[in-house]
Amino acid sequence: MTTTAAMLLAFTGTAFADMEAAKKFLDAEIGDMSSLDRAAQEAEMQWFIDAAKPFAGMDIKVVSETITTHEYESKVLAKAFSDITGIKITHDLIGEGDVIEKLQTQMQSGENIYDAYVNDSDLIGTHWRYQQARSLTDFMANEGKDVTNPGLDLADFIGTSFTTAPDGKLYQLPDQQFANLYWFRYDWFNDEKNKADFKAKYGYDLGVPVNWSAYEDIAEFFTGREIDGKKVYGHMDYGKKDPSLGWRFTDAWLSMAGNGDKGIPNGLPVDEWGIKVNEKSQPVGSCVARGGDTNGPAAVYSIEKYLQWLKAYAPAAAQGMTFSESGPVPSQGEVAQQMFTYTAFTADFVKPGLPVVNEDGTPKWRFAPSPHGVYWKDGMKLGYQDVGSWTLLKSTPDDRAKAAWLYAQFVTSKTVDVKKSHVGLTLIRESSIAHKSFTERAPKLGGLIEFYRSPARVQWSPTGTNIPDYPKLAQLWWQAIGDASSGAKTAQEAMDSLCAEQEQVLSRLERAGVMGDMGPKLAEEHDIDYWNKDAVSKGNLAPQLKIADEKEKPLTVNYDELVKSWQAK
Repeated sequence: MTTTAAMLLAFTGTAFADMEAAKKFLDAEIGDMSSLDRAAQEAEMQWFIDAAKPFAGMDIKVVSETITTHEYESKVLAKAFSDITGIKITHDLIGEGDVIEKLQTQMQSGENIYDAYVNDSDLIGTHWRYQQARSLTDFMANEGKDVTNPGLDLADFIGTSFTTAPDGKLYQLPDQQFANLYWFRYDWFNDEKNKADFKAKYGYDLGVPVNWSAYEDIAEFFTGREIDGKKVYGHMDYGKKDPSLGWRFTDAWLSMAGNGDKGIPNGLPVDEWGIKVNEKSQPVGSCVARGGDTNGPAAVYSIEKYLQWLKAYAPAAAQGMTFSESGPVPSQGEVAQQMFTYTAFTADFVKPGLPVVNEDGTPKWRFAPSPHGVYWKDGMKLGYQDVGSWTLLKSTPDDRAKAAWLYAQFVTSKTVDVKKSHVGLTLIRESSIAHKSFTERAPKLGGLIEFYRSPARVQWSPTGTNIPDYPKLAQLWWQAIGDASSGAKTAQEAMDSLCAEQEQVLSRLERAGVMGDMGPKLAEEHDIDYWNKDAVSKGNLAPQLKIADEKEKPLTVNYDELVKSWQAK
Protein backbone atom coordinates (compact mmCIF):
# COMPACT_ATOMS: atom_id res chain seq x y z
CA MET A 1 0.00 0.00 0.00
CA THR A 2 2.79 2.34 0.94
CA THR A 3 4.61 1.65 -2.32
CA THR A 4 1.44 2.13 -4.39
CA ALA A 5 0.69 5.42 -2.62
CA ALA A 6 4.26 6.57 -3.26
CA MET A 7 3.96 5.67 -6.94
CA LEU A 8 0.66 7.50 -7.26
CA LEU A 9 2.23 10.53 -5.64
CA ALA A 10 5.15 10.28 -8.03
CA PHE A 11 2.88 10.19 -11.08
CA THR A 12 0.55 12.95 -9.95
CA GLY A 13 3.32 15.02 -8.37
CA THR A 14 4.67 16.21 -11.72
CA ALA A 15 1.32 17.45 -12.95
CA PHE A 16 0.61 18.96 -9.55
CA ALA A 17 3.97 20.74 -9.56
CA ASP A 18 3.35 21.97 -13.12
CA MET A 19 -0.02 23.41 -12.14
CA GLU A 20 1.60 24.96 -9.10
CA ALA A 21 4.10 26.66 -11.42
CA ALA A 22 1.22 27.79 -13.63
CA LYS A 23 -0.69 29.24 -10.66
CA LYS A 24 2.43 31.03 -9.44
CA PHE A 25 2.90 32.51 -12.91
CA LEU A 26 -0.75 33.58 -13.15
CA ASP A 27 -0.60 35.16 -9.68
CA ALA A 28 2.69 36.98 -10.19
CA GLU A 29 2.48 37.98 -13.83
CA ILE A 30 -1.06 37.89 -15.22
CA GLY A 31 -3.72 38.60 -12.59
CA ASP A 32 -6.72 40.17 -14.33
CA MET A 33 -4.56 41.35 -17.27
CA SER A 34 -6.12 38.70 -19.50
CA SER A 35 -9.17 38.34 -21.70
CA LEU A 36 -9.85 35.07 -19.85
CA ASP A 37 -11.09 34.78 -16.28
CA ARG A 38 -8.96 32.86 -13.77
CA ALA A 39 -10.76 29.54 -14.25
CA ALA A 40 -10.32 29.73 -18.02
CA GLN A 41 -6.65 30.74 -17.59
CA GLU A 42 -6.03 27.66 -15.43
CA ALA A 43 -7.88 25.45 -17.91
CA GLU A 44 -5.69 26.77 -20.75
CA MET A 45 -2.55 26.18 -18.67
CA GLN A 46 -3.71 22.63 -17.91
CA TRP A 47 -4.11 22.01 -21.65
CA PHE A 48 -0.48 23.14 -22.21
CA ILE A 49 0.72 20.87 -19.37
CA ASP A 50 -1.05 17.84 -20.84
CA ALA A 51 -0.11 18.52 -24.47
CA ALA A 52 3.56 19.06 -23.56
CA LYS A 53 4.05 15.76 -21.69
CA PRO A 54 5.55 13.85 -24.66
CA PHE A 55 8.15 16.60 -25.11
CA ALA A 56 9.15 17.21 -21.48
CA GLY A 57 12.92 17.56 -21.09
CA MET A 58 13.52 18.66 -24.69
CA ASP A 59 15.73 21.70 -25.38
CA ILE A 60 14.03 23.86 -28.01
CA LYS A 61 15.60 26.91 -29.68
CA VAL A 62 13.59 29.76 -31.23
CA VAL A 63 14.65 33.18 -32.49
CA SER A 64 13.23 36.65 -33.07
CA GLU A 65 14.44 40.20 -33.59
CA THR A 66 15.18 42.37 -30.56
CA ILE A 67 12.13 44.48 -29.73
CA THR A 68 10.40 45.04 -26.37
CA THR A 69 7.70 42.43 -27.03
CA HIS A 70 10.22 39.70 -27.79
CA GLU A 71 12.43 40.70 -24.85
CA TYR A 72 9.40 40.07 -22.62
CA GLU A 73 8.83 36.68 -24.23
CA SER A 74 12.51 35.73 -23.94
CA LYS A 75 13.00 36.86 -20.34
CA VAL A 76 9.59 36.19 -18.76
CA LEU A 77 7.35 33.96 -20.88
CA ALA A 78 10.02 31.45 -21.97
CA LYS A 79 10.91 30.73 -18.33
CA ALA A 80 7.24 30.42 -17.36
CA PHE A 81 6.61 28.05 -20.27
CA SER A 82 9.62 25.92 -19.27
CA ASP A 83 8.51 25.79 -15.62
CA ILE A 84 4.94 24.89 -16.54
CA THR A 85 5.56 22.36 -19.34
CA GLY A 86 9.04 20.94 -18.69
CA ILE A 87 10.11 21.90 -22.24
CA LYS A 88 13.26 24.02 -21.98
CA ILE A 89 13.01 27.02 -24.29
CA THR A 90 15.95 29.15 -25.41
CA HIS A 91 14.48 32.24 -27.07
CA ASP A 92 17.36 34.06 -28.81
CA LEU A 93 17.13 37.78 -29.62
CA ILE A 94 19.17 39.03 -32.61
CA GLY A 95 18.94 41.78 -35.24
CA GLU A 96 16.17 41.59 -37.83
CA GLY A 97 18.69 41.12 -40.66
CA ASP A 98 20.34 38.29 -38.73
CA VAL A 99 16.99 36.52 -38.30
CA ILE A 100 16.52 36.56 -42.08
CA GLU A 101 20.09 35.35 -42.63
CA LYS A 102 19.60 32.36 -40.27
CA LEU A 103 16.26 31.58 -41.92
CA GLN A 104 17.82 31.70 -45.41
CA THR A 105 20.71 29.48 -44.29
CA GLN A 106 18.29 26.88 -42.92
CA MET A 107 16.17 27.01 -46.07
CA GLN A 108 19.24 26.58 -48.31
CA SER A 109 21.09 23.95 -46.25
CA GLY A 110 18.24 21.96 -44.70
CA GLU A 111 20.15 22.08 -41.40
CA ASN A 112 17.86 22.70 -38.42
CA ILE A 113 19.35 25.90 -36.94
CA TYR A 114 16.20 26.98 -35.06
CA ASP A 115 13.01 25.08 -34.27
CA ALA A 116 10.84 28.15 -34.97
CA TYR A 117 11.35 31.68 -36.24
CA VAL A 118 9.48 34.92 -35.62
CA ASN A 119 9.98 36.60 -38.98
CA ASP A 120 8.03 39.32 -40.74
CA SER A 121 4.93 38.33 -42.66
CA ASP A 122 6.60 40.28 -45.50
CA LEU A 123 8.08 36.87 -46.36
CA ILE A 124 4.65 35.30 -47.03
CA GLY A 125 5.23 35.27 -50.80
CA THR A 126 8.67 33.69 -50.25
CA HIS A 127 7.38 31.00 -47.89
CA TRP A 128 4.46 30.08 -50.14
CA ARG A 129 6.53 29.86 -53.32
CA TYR A 130 9.60 28.06 -51.98
CA GLN A 131 7.39 25.62 -50.03
CA GLN A 132 9.99 25.25 -47.28
CA ALA A 133 7.76 26.60 -44.52
CA ARG A 134 5.04 24.35 -43.14
CA SER A 135 1.50 25.27 -44.00
CA LEU A 136 0.09 25.81 -40.52
CA THR A 137 -3.37 25.00 -41.86
CA ASP A 138 -2.15 21.53 -42.85
CA PHE A 139 0.03 21.15 -39.74
CA MET A 140 -2.86 21.94 -37.35
CA ALA A 141 -5.12 19.45 -39.12
CA ASN A 142 -2.58 16.63 -39.29
CA GLU A 143 0.73 16.03 -37.48
CA GLY A 144 0.25 19.04 -35.19
CA LYS A 145 -3.38 18.34 -34.33
CA ASP A 146 -2.60 16.98 -30.86
CA VAL A 147 -0.53 20.08 -30.00
CA THR A 148 -2.93 22.71 -31.35
CA ASN A 149 -4.72 24.59 -28.59
CA PRO A 150 -8.52 24.29 -28.90
CA GLY A 151 -8.64 27.82 -27.46
CA LEU A 152 -6.20 29.27 -30.05
CA ASP A 153 -9.12 31.10 -31.75
CA LEU A 154 -7.53 32.12 -35.05
CA ALA A 155 -10.49 34.42 -35.79
CA ASP A 156 -9.41 36.59 -32.83
CA PHE A 157 -6.07 37.43 -34.51
CA ILE A 158 -6.28 40.67 -36.50
CA GLY A 159 -3.38 39.85 -38.86
CA THR A 160 -4.10 36.41 -40.34
CA SER A 161 -5.08 37.87 -43.75
CA PHE A 162 -1.43 38.97 -43.99
CA THR A 163 -0.08 35.47 -43.28
CA THR A 164 -2.41 33.60 -45.64
CA ALA A 165 -1.10 32.73 -49.13
CA PRO A 166 -3.04 32.73 -52.42
CA ASP A 167 -3.69 29.00 -51.84
CA GLY A 168 -5.89 30.02 -48.88
CA LYS A 169 -3.60 28.41 -46.30
CA LEU A 170 -2.09 30.01 -43.21
CA TYR A 171 1.73 29.89 -43.23
CA GLN A 172 2.57 32.08 -40.22
CA LEU A 173 0.97 32.90 -36.85
CA PRO A 174 1.09 36.62 -35.88
CA ASP A 175 3.02 37.30 -32.67
CA GLN A 176 3.36 41.10 -32.69
CA GLN A 177 2.34 43.89 -35.01
CA PHE A 178 2.67 47.63 -35.31
CA ALA A 179 1.78 50.25 -37.90
CA ASN A 180 3.35 53.29 -39.51
CA LEU A 181 1.09 56.23 -38.69
CA TYR A 182 1.00 60.00 -38.96
CA TRP A 183 2.27 61.66 -35.74
CA PHE A 184 1.63 65.26 -34.78
CA ARG A 185 1.79 67.74 -31.91
CA TYR A 186 -1.83 67.87 -30.80
CA ASP A 187 -1.05 70.77 -28.46
CA TRP A 188 0.50 72.91 -31.20
CA PHE A 189 -2.31 72.13 -33.64
CA ASN A 190 -4.87 73.29 -31.05
CA ASP A 191 -3.00 76.48 -30.10
CA GLU A 192 -5.24 79.44 -30.99
CA LYS A 193 -2.43 81.60 -32.44
CA ASN A 194 -1.10 78.75 -34.57
CA LYS A 195 -4.62 78.04 -35.83
CA ALA A 196 -5.31 81.68 -36.65
CA ASP A 197 -1.95 82.23 -38.37
CA PHE A 198 -2.31 79.05 -40.42
CA LYS A 199 -5.86 79.94 -41.55
CA ALA A 200 -4.73 83.46 -42.47
CA LYS A 201 -1.84 82.14 -44.58
CA TYR A 202 -3.41 79.09 -46.27
CA GLY A 203 -7.15 79.78 -46.16
CA TYR A 204 -8.18 76.52 -44.48
CA ASP A 205 -8.11 75.04 -40.98
CA LEU A 206 -5.00 73.58 -39.38
CA GLY A 207 -5.76 69.92 -38.70
CA VAL A 208 -4.77 66.34 -39.49
CA PRO A 209 -3.75 66.37 -43.18
CA VAL A 210 -5.84 64.08 -45.34
CA ASN A 211 -3.53 64.49 -48.34
CA TRP A 212 0.14 65.21 -49.02
CA SER A 213 -0.70 68.67 -50.26
CA ALA A 214 -1.93 69.67 -46.78
CA TYR A 215 1.00 67.89 -45.13
CA GLU A 216 3.35 70.00 -47.21
CA ASP A 217 1.62 73.25 -46.23
CA ILE A 218 1.77 72.31 -42.53
CA ALA A 219 5.45 71.38 -42.86
CA GLU A 220 6.18 74.75 -44.42
CA PHE A 221 4.11 76.61 -41.81
CA PHE A 222 5.89 75.15 -38.77
CA THR A 223 9.45 75.08 -40.14
CA GLY A 224 11.34 77.97 -38.57
CA ARG A 225 8.39 78.99 -36.40
CA GLU A 226 9.28 79.86 -32.82
CA ILE A 227 7.41 77.86 -30.16
CA ASP A 228 8.27 78.00 -26.45
CA GLY A 229 11.38 80.02 -27.24
CA LYS A 230 12.91 77.69 -29.85
CA LYS A 231 12.73 77.26 -33.62
CA VAL A 232 10.86 74.12 -34.64
CA TYR A 233 10.59 71.90 -37.72
CA GLY A 234 7.56 70.87 -39.74
CA HIS A 235 8.79 67.41 -40.68
CA MET A 236 11.14 64.60 -39.64
CA ASP A 237 12.66 61.75 -41.66
CA TYR A 238 16.02 60.13 -42.38
CA GLY A 239 18.24 59.87 -45.45
CA LYS A 240 21.53 58.05 -44.85
CA LYS A 241 22.45 55.44 -47.47
CA ASP A 242 22.10 52.50 -45.13
CA PRO A 243 20.05 49.24 -45.16
CA SER A 244 17.44 50.92 -42.93
CA LEU A 245 16.70 53.35 -45.79
CA GLY A 246 15.22 50.37 -47.63
CA TRP A 247 12.57 49.76 -44.95
CA ARG A 248 11.63 53.43 -45.22
CA PHE A 249 10.32 52.67 -48.72
CA THR A 250 9.43 48.97 -48.86
CA ASP A 251 7.31 49.70 -45.78
CA ALA A 252 4.67 51.08 -48.07
CA TRP A 253 5.80 54.64 -48.82
CA LEU A 254 4.88 54.18 -52.48
CA SER A 255 1.37 52.98 -51.58
CA MET A 256 0.77 56.18 -49.61
CA ALA A 257 1.58 58.14 -52.77
CA GLY A 258 -0.85 56.05 -54.83
CA ASN A 259 1.46 53.52 -56.48
CA GLY A 260 -0.03 50.20 -57.59
CA ASP A 261 -3.65 49.07 -57.71
CA LYS A 262 -6.62 49.00 -55.38
CA GLY A 263 -6.90 46.06 -53.02
CA ILE A 264 -6.84 45.18 -49.33
CA PRO A 265 -4.49 43.97 -47.88
CA ASN A 266 -2.42 44.65 -51.04
CA GLY A 267 -2.97 46.01 -54.52
CA LEU A 268 -3.78 43.51 -57.26
CA PRO A 269 -2.54 42.84 -59.86
CA VAL A 270 0.10 45.53 -59.10
CA ASP A 271 1.19 45.83 -55.47
CA GLU A 272 2.77 48.74 -53.59
CA TRP A 273 6.30 47.70 -54.62
CA GLY A 274 5.17 48.11 -58.22
CA ILE A 275 5.43 44.37 -58.92
CA LYS A 276 2.66 42.94 -61.08
CA VAL A 277 1.32 39.37 -61.02
CA ASN A 278 -0.89 37.47 -63.45
CA GLU A 279 -4.06 35.53 -62.59
CA LYS A 280 -1.89 32.63 -61.30
CA SER A 281 -0.03 34.99 -58.90
CA GLN A 282 3.13 34.68 -61.01
CA PRO A 283 5.18 37.92 -60.96
CA VAL A 284 5.33 39.30 -64.52
CA GLY A 285 7.29 42.53 -64.08
CA SER A 286 8.36 45.50 -61.99
CA CYS A 287 9.08 48.19 -64.60
CA VAL A 288 6.32 50.12 -66.35
CA ALA A 289 7.51 48.50 -69.59
CA ARG A 290 6.10 45.16 -68.36
CA GLY A 291 2.98 46.60 -66.73
CA GLY A 292 4.60 47.16 -63.33
CA ASP A 293 4.78 50.46 -61.46
CA THR A 294 8.11 50.65 -59.58
CA ASN A 295 9.32 53.41 -61.92
CA GLY A 296 5.90 54.85 -62.78
CA PRO A 297 4.77 58.44 -62.17
CA ALA A 298 3.30 57.67 -58.71
CA ALA A 299 6.54 56.04 -57.51
CA VAL A 300 8.73 58.85 -58.86
CA TYR A 301 6.44 61.45 -57.26
CA SER A 302 6.75 59.62 -53.92
CA ILE A 303 10.56 59.79 -54.04
CA GLU A 304 10.58 63.43 -55.15
CA LYS A 305 8.32 64.44 -52.26
CA TYR A 306 10.43 62.47 -49.79
CA LEU A 307 13.59 64.27 -50.96
CA GLN A 308 11.96 67.70 -51.12
CA TRP A 309 10.52 67.52 -47.61
CA LEU A 310 13.68 66.04 -46.07
CA LYS A 311 15.76 68.95 -47.39
CA ALA A 312 13.27 71.78 -46.84
CA TYR A 313 11.45 70.98 -43.58
CA ALA A 314 13.50 68.52 -41.46
CA PRO A 315 16.54 69.25 -39.26
CA ALA A 316 19.70 69.32 -41.42
CA ALA A 317 21.13 66.37 -39.46
CA ALA A 318 18.24 64.14 -40.62
CA GLN A 319 19.82 63.68 -44.04
CA GLY A 320 22.72 61.80 -42.43
CA MET A 321 20.62 59.76 -40.00
CA THR A 322 19.59 56.10 -40.05
CA PHE A 323 16.22 54.73 -38.94
CA SER A 324 17.32 54.11 -35.34
CA GLU A 325 19.00 57.51 -35.03
CA SER A 326 15.99 59.43 -36.33
CA GLY A 327 13.37 57.49 -34.34
CA PRO A 328 13.63 59.36 -31.00
CA VAL A 329 13.93 62.87 -32.54
CA PRO A 330 10.20 63.81 -32.50
CA SER A 331 10.04 62.96 -28.78
CA GLN A 332 12.64 65.68 -28.10
CA GLY A 333 10.03 68.39 -28.67
CA GLU A 334 11.13 70.28 -31.79
CA VAL A 335 9.10 68.54 -34.51
CA ALA A 336 5.49 69.42 -35.40
CA GLN A 337 4.55 66.35 -37.41
CA GLN A 338 5.91 63.19 -38.99
CA MET A 339 4.27 61.35 -41.84
CA PHE A 340 5.85 58.03 -41.06
CA THR A 341 6.12 56.94 -37.41
CA TYR A 342 6.31 53.30 -36.33
CA THR A 343 3.92 52.71 -33.42
CA ALA A 344 6.61 50.42 -31.98
CA PHE A 345 8.07 53.71 -30.66
CA THR A 346 4.92 54.42 -28.60
CA ALA A 347 6.37 53.26 -25.28
CA ASP A 348 9.40 55.52 -25.82
CA PHE A 349 7.16 58.49 -26.69
CA VAL A 350 5.12 58.35 -23.47
CA LYS A 351 7.94 58.23 -20.90
CA PRO A 352 7.41 60.69 -18.02
CA GLY A 353 9.54 63.82 -18.20
CA LEU A 354 9.81 63.97 -22.00
CA PRO A 355 9.13 67.37 -23.63
CA VAL A 356 6.20 65.73 -25.48
CA VAL A 357 4.50 64.39 -22.32
CA ASN A 358 2.31 66.43 -19.95
CA GLU A 359 2.87 66.39 -16.20
CA ASP A 360 -0.17 64.12 -15.73
CA GLY A 361 1.40 61.53 -18.08
CA THR A 362 -0.86 62.24 -21.06
CA PRO A 363 0.91 62.86 -24.39
CA LYS A 364 1.08 66.24 -26.10
CA TRP A 365 1.00 64.34 -29.41
CA ARG A 366 -1.40 62.01 -31.23
CA PHE A 367 -1.35 59.30 -33.88
CA ALA A 368 -3.71 59.62 -36.85
CA PRO A 369 -4.13 57.96 -40.26
CA SER A 370 -1.41 58.85 -42.75
CA PRO A 371 -2.22 61.36 -45.48
CA HIS A 372 -2.20 60.11 -49.07
CA GLY A 373 -0.58 61.38 -52.24
CA VAL A 374 -2.17 62.73 -55.41
CA TYR A 375 -2.18 59.34 -57.19
CA TRP A 376 -3.94 57.55 -54.31
CA LYS A 377 -7.51 56.30 -54.86
CA ASP A 378 -10.12 55.06 -52.42
CA GLY A 379 -9.76 51.30 -52.00
CA MET A 380 -5.96 51.32 -51.89
CA LYS A 381 -3.89 50.45 -48.86
CA LEU A 382 -2.67 53.54 -47.00
CA GLY A 383 0.32 52.42 -45.00
CA TYR A 384 2.42 49.66 -43.59
CA GLN A 385 1.89 47.26 -40.73
CA ASP A 386 4.73 45.09 -39.43
CA VAL A 387 3.57 41.60 -38.44
CA GLY A 388 6.26 39.45 -36.83
CA SER A 389 4.95 35.91 -37.14
CA TRP A 390 5.80 32.38 -36.01
CA THR A 391 7.09 30.25 -38.86
CA LEU A 392 7.89 26.51 -38.78
CA LEU A 393 10.22 25.18 -41.46
CA LYS A 394 9.85 21.71 -42.96
CA SER A 395 13.52 21.02 -42.19
CA THR A 396 12.70 21.03 -38.45
CA PRO A 397 11.95 17.49 -37.19
CA ASP A 398 8.28 16.91 -36.31
CA ASP A 399 8.77 16.47 -32.57
CA ARG A 400 10.82 19.67 -32.32
CA ALA A 401 8.32 21.56 -34.50
CA LYS A 402 5.48 20.40 -32.23
CA ALA A 403 7.27 21.52 -29.06
CA ALA A 404 8.11 24.89 -30.64
CA TRP A 405 4.49 25.25 -31.81
CA LEU A 406 3.36 24.83 -28.20
CA TYR A 407 5.61 27.72 -27.18
CA ALA A 408 4.39 29.88 -30.09
CA GLN A 409 0.81 29.32 -28.96
CA PHE A 410 1.69 29.98 -25.32
CA VAL A 411 3.17 33.43 -26.00
CA THR A 412 0.18 34.38 -28.18
CA SER A 413 -2.46 32.74 -25.97
CA LYS A 414 -5.47 34.59 -24.59
CA THR A 415 -4.13 33.93 -21.10
CA VAL A 416 -1.00 36.04 -21.64
CA ASP A 417 -1.74 38.30 -24.59
CA VAL A 418 -3.31 41.28 -22.78
CA LYS A 419 -0.32 41.52 -20.42
CA LYS A 420 2.17 41.06 -23.26
CA SER A 421 0.35 43.73 -25.27
CA HIS A 422 0.66 46.22 -22.41
CA VAL A 423 4.41 45.58 -22.22
CA GLY A 424 5.22 45.90 -25.93
CA LEU A 425 2.15 47.71 -27.35
CA THR A 426 2.23 45.46 -30.43
CA LEU A 427 -1.41 44.37 -30.61
CA ILE A 428 -2.42 41.12 -32.33
CA ARG A 429 -5.77 40.03 -30.85
CA GLU A 430 -9.21 41.63 -31.07
CA SER A 431 -9.95 40.46 -27.51
CA SER A 432 -6.86 42.29 -26.20
CA ILE A 433 -7.59 45.49 -28.12
CA ALA A 434 -11.13 45.48 -26.67
CA HIS A 435 -9.97 44.74 -23.09
CA LYS A 436 -11.10 47.24 -20.46
CA SER A 437 -7.49 47.80 -19.34
CA PHE A 438 -6.75 49.36 -22.74
CA THR A 439 -9.83 51.56 -22.51
CA GLU A 440 -8.38 52.83 -19.22
CA ARG A 441 -4.85 53.27 -20.64
CA ALA A 442 -5.91 54.72 -24.01
CA PRO A 443 -5.69 58.43 -22.96
CA LYS A 444 -1.95 57.95 -22.32
CA LEU A 445 -1.22 56.25 -25.66
CA GLY A 446 -1.99 59.11 -28.03
CA GLY A 447 -4.62 57.50 -30.23
CA LEU A 448 -2.98 54.08 -30.65
CA ILE A 449 -5.93 52.19 -29.16
CA GLU A 450 -8.48 54.35 -30.98
CA PHE A 451 -6.70 53.55 -34.26
CA TYR A 452 -6.68 49.79 -33.60
CA ARG A 453 -10.35 49.88 -32.66
CA SER A 454 -11.22 51.88 -35.78
CA PRO A 455 -12.45 50.65 -39.18
CA ALA A 456 -9.47 52.50 -40.73
CA ARG A 457 -6.88 49.96 -39.58
CA VAL A 458 -7.52 47.50 -42.43
CA GLN A 459 -5.80 49.91 -44.84
CA TRP A 460 -2.44 49.31 -43.11
CA SER A 461 -0.81 46.08 -44.21
CA PRO A 462 2.58 44.39 -44.64
CA THR A 463 4.28 43.51 -47.92
CA GLY A 464 2.07 40.99 -49.69
CA THR A 465 2.24 37.84 -51.76
CA ASN A 466 3.43 39.45 -55.05
CA ILE A 467 7.02 39.43 -53.72
CA PRO A 468 8.54 36.04 -54.60
CA ASP A 469 11.82 36.40 -52.69
CA TYR A 470 11.66 39.15 -50.08
CA PRO A 471 15.28 38.87 -48.80
CA LYS A 472 16.76 39.17 -52.31
CA LEU A 473 14.48 41.97 -53.51
CA ALA A 474 14.29 44.08 -50.34
CA GLN A 475 18.05 44.64 -50.23
CA LEU A 476 17.97 46.36 -53.65
CA TRP A 477 15.89 49.28 -52.38
CA TRP A 478 18.25 51.09 -50.04
CA GLN A 479 21.03 51.26 -52.61
CA ALA A 480 18.81 52.61 -55.40
CA ILE A 481 17.01 55.15 -53.23
CA GLY A 482 20.29 56.02 -51.47
CA ASP A 483 21.53 57.22 -54.86
CA ALA A 484 18.53 59.56 -55.10
CA SER A 485 18.96 60.69 -51.49
CA SER A 486 22.64 61.52 -52.06
CA GLY A 487 21.93 63.34 -55.33
CA ALA A 488 23.86 60.83 -57.44
CA LYS A 489 20.68 60.06 -59.41
CA THR A 490 17.34 61.75 -60.04
CA ALA A 491 14.23 60.11 -58.60
CA GLN A 492 13.33 58.79 -62.06
CA GLU A 493 16.83 57.38 -62.64
CA ALA A 494 16.84 55.72 -59.21
CA MET A 495 13.48 54.03 -59.76
CA ASP A 496 14.42 52.99 -63.32
CA SER A 497 17.50 51.33 -61.83
CA LEU A 498 15.50 49.69 -59.03
CA CYS A 499 12.85 48.18 -61.29
CA ALA A 500 15.53 46.86 -63.66
CA GLU A 501 17.38 45.22 -60.75
CA GLN A 502 14.14 43.69 -59.44
CA GLU A 503 13.45 42.25 -62.89
CA GLN A 504 16.96 40.74 -62.99
CA VAL A 505 16.07 38.81 -59.81
CA LEU A 506 12.68 37.81 -61.24
CA SER A 507 14.37 36.66 -64.45
CA ARG A 508 16.91 34.54 -62.54
CA LEU A 509 14.11 32.92 -60.54
CA GLU A 510 12.18 32.24 -63.75
CA ARG A 511 15.21 30.58 -65.37
CA ALA A 512 16.02 28.54 -62.25
CA GLY A 513 12.45 27.21 -62.09
CA VAL A 514 12.77 26.55 -58.35
CA MET A 515 9.28 27.90 -57.66
CA GLY A 516 7.52 25.78 -60.26
CA ASP A 517 4.30 27.26 -61.62
CA MET A 518 4.23 29.81 -58.77
CA GLY A 519 7.45 31.49 -59.93
CA PRO A 520 7.95 34.58 -62.12
CA LYS A 521 6.97 34.64 -65.80
CA LEU A 522 8.10 37.97 -67.27
CA ALA A 523 5.74 39.76 -69.66
CA GLU A 524 6.53 41.38 -73.01
CA GLU A 525 7.62 45.02 -73.02
CA HIS A 526 5.41 47.91 -74.19
CA ASP A 527 5.14 51.63 -73.41
CA ILE A 528 3.21 53.16 -70.49
CA ASP A 529 0.22 54.12 -72.69
CA TYR A 530 -0.22 50.48 -73.72
CA TRP A 531 -0.13 49.19 -70.14
CA ASN A 532 -2.30 52.00 -68.78
CA LYS A 533 -4.99 51.29 -71.40
CA ASP A 534 -4.72 47.57 -70.65
CA ALA A 535 -5.15 48.22 -66.90
CA VAL A 536 -8.11 50.59 -67.33
CA SER A 537 -9.85 48.15 -69.71
CA LYS A 538 -9.71 45.55 -66.90
CA GLY A 539 -10.93 47.93 -64.20
CA ASN A 540 -7.44 48.46 -62.74
CA LEU A 541 -5.23 51.52 -62.29
CA ALA A 542 -1.52 50.82 -62.52
CA PRO A 543 0.53 52.15 -64.07
CA GLN A 544 -1.23 55.52 -63.86
CA LEU A 545 -0.23 58.28 -66.27
CA LYS A 546 1.51 61.37 -64.92
CA ILE A 547 -0.80 64.00 -63.41
CA ALA A 548 0.08 67.46 -64.76
CA ASP A 549 -0.48 69.30 -61.46
CA GLU A 550 0.67 67.13 -58.54
CA LYS A 551 -0.22 69.82 -55.97
CA GLU A 552 -3.88 68.98 -55.36
CA LYS A 553 -6.32 70.96 -53.23
CA PRO A 554 -5.17 70.58 -49.61
CA LEU A 555 -7.56 68.92 -47.16
CA THR A 556 -7.45 68.60 -43.36
CA VAL A 557 -9.75 67.09 -40.73
CA ASN A 558 -10.23 67.87 -37.03
CA TYR A 559 -8.61 65.07 -35.00
CA ASP A 560 -11.31 64.92 -32.31
CA GLU A 561 -14.07 64.77 -34.93
CA LEU A 562 -12.18 62.00 -36.74
CA VAL A 563 -11.97 59.88 -33.58
CA LYS A 564 -15.69 60.45 -32.89
CA SER A 565 -16.54 59.29 -36.41
CA TRP A 566 -14.65 56.02 -35.79
CA GLN A 567 -16.53 55.41 -32.54
CA ALA A 568 -19.85 56.09 -34.27
CA LYS A 569 -19.14 53.18 -36.65
